[in-house]
Amino acid sequence: MAKCVLIVDDDPTQRRILEETVKRFSYETLTAANGEEALTLLEGPDSAKISAILLDLVMPDLDGLGVLDRMRTMPEKPPVIVQTANGSIDAAIGAMKAGADDFVIKPVSPERLEVSLKNAMRITHLEGEISRIKRKSSGALTFADMIAKSTAMDRVIELGRRAAQSNIPVLIEGESGVGKELVARSIQGESERAGKPFITVNCGAIPEILVESILFGHEKGSFTGAVDKRTGKFVEASGGTLFLDEIGELPLDSQVKLLRALQEGEVDPVGAKRPVKVDIRLISATNQDLIKLVQEGKFREDLYYRLNVFPIWVPPLKERASDIPELVNHFMARFASEEGKRISSIETAAITMLQRYPWPGNVRQLENAAFRAVVLADGSSLDVNAFPQIAAHVEGFDADVPPAPEPVDDTPHFEGPAMLGNETPVPPTVAVSDADGRDALGIAALNERGDIRPLDDIEADMIRLAMGRYRGRMTEIAKKLGIGRSTLYRKMREFGLEARAS
Repeated sequence: MAKCVLIVDDDPTQRRILEETVKRFSYETLTAANGEEALTLLEGPDSAKISAILLDLVMPDLDGLGVLDRMRTMPEKPPVIVQTANGSIDAAIGAMKAGADDFVIKPVSPERLEVSLKNAMRITHLEGEISRIKRKSSGALTFADMIAKSTAMDRVIELGRRAAQSNIPVLIEGESGVGKELVARSIQGESERAGKPFITVNCGAIPEILVESILFGHEKGSFTGAVDKRTGKFVEASGGTLFLDEIGELPLDSQVKLLRALQEGEVDPVGAKRPVKVDIRLISATNQDLIKLVQEGKFREDLYYRLNVFPIWVPPLKERASDIPELVNHFMARFASEEGKRISSIETAAITMLQRYPWPGNVRQLENAAFRAVVLADGSSLDVNAFPQIAAHVEGFDADVPPAPEPVDDTPHFEGPAMLGNETPVPPTVAVSDADGRDALGIAALNERGDIRPLDDIEADMIRLAMGRYRGRMTEIAKKLGIGRSTLYRKMREFGLEARAS
């Protein structure tokens, strides 16, 4: 989804010039002839899509400063770039003090305007990300912080907000990576427990013998190795929310004790003389079919009904493809900032490709793909070539990998290094004969000093050998090496290799 710029100028000629200029930057535009029209747009249904405002300072009736003053009361407002004439620098400084993010001098060059718009949007995004991180750490994250504008997620948000109004146990179901924990945090953030502890327990990552100790705690000396007293997760979450992720992985013995803790509102730490009262909001999550586990005897039926009071199903990413453009732009901006990259956009073709991919790993996989694309990017925009592992699985798209130069026979020859699978000293990557007299290829295991070569060097030699033997056919090379194409491309990047043209 293209970002939208609101252009506010009383001069119709200047408005048209700015509109055409901004469209060349791949942004959508809205226009207003005066300050009142601009405020109407900012308070109307189109306000959510406005990413920046280009505001003229000198206008009849309500001028630019008046617009900035009225915008102060808005809960969320886009960045503002004011336009000023050469002789009104003082006015521009006043506008900056009034809340503008930048100013440009008329007539502004397209290059200067593009840089100003990109910087303003980037800074605003980072400020929003910092605020979101702060709200997450303080337990005040809400559904407004979620990037979930698709109709498939409307039901999730509606149910989540209803659940937040009570203390009812919630079971969040959905595939791995869809954002179940984010939904749980948003439920707490919009409930009366906002700002209270939010304790997460991954039930599938706890050793079975430690489940009871981690959930309920233990006293010092209660068992071998209990050198200190441990506070359980139930007690840590008291007053706030306990999020039990992958609840289907909980052992049967521990399910009995969990059921009692939920029914009685108290836990029995291992070795304690008396139970401890706790006040928690329980939210569970699973990517499994709990009914099927109940039928198979792997999950207690009474616990299932205790947890499944208010179920919420989070759809997979492939069912909410309209969220992908905003998600990938969010990840791109975040990772570009973390990696110090000046990446400001992603091409439409790449967005189309990402929306057609089924995303078996859901949002988590999309996040990792965006991270990889940002790290490997050389320009200011991401294209289809930035996602080769995705392009390989989407019909109609193919990532172009720059061809490598033709191999030359410049391998240094020396005496001494042993070959993998061959005891005869030979140069690296040359033809040798095996025990049956058949021709084979060997790769040096030792260097000229007789030391073992680093594994990365040997692996790089193996890839070079496969590239030459199979003439750069990447699918066949990956198959023969026993790795996936995406892994092959990653290793080639790491070793400074490039794909050879078929």
